[in-house]
Amino acid sequence: MRILTNRDDILSEDMKKLFASAARACIEGEGLDPEIAEISLSFVSLDEIHQLNLDYRSVDRPTDVLSFPMIEDFNGPEVEGDEMVLGDVVICMDKVKEQAEEFGHSETREMVYLFTHSVLHLLGYDHMEDEDKAEMRAREDEVMELLQILR
Repeated sequence: MRILTNRDDILSEDMKKLFASAARACIEGEGLDPEIAEISLSFVSLDEIHQLNLDYRSVDRPTDVLSFPMIEDFNGPEVEGDEMVLGDVVICMDKVKEQAEEFGHSETREMVYLFTHSVLHLLGYDHMEDEDKAEMRAREDEVMELLQILR
């Protein structure tokens, strides 16, 4: 499992372990090999995520996290061999702080939740339809419970 980040200063060693455990749980839950998985993780400002949201989703507002999957077919050649590049996760730390306060939990919980949510997007999950949303929420809860990061 490789998680490449643009900001090593944001993630303590404990947070790196939590993120790796979250990603591993998501990936193993799909029957894939986490040992060959790679995820790019970027931390950006409110202005940067606003611009990314506008450029890639045509949504003119900031958001908390964005996912950019690299694999469309998990039965295809992208998941064979010794490297599986899942894609990019972009987290806005301003939103992490804001939402942690709003929901009354720690920034650690918010960061791990957003990362888990985004990794599931990289694995093909979505929440556009109610049924899909329920399935994704159940997987998020499963991972957060496994990590013992509860609400």
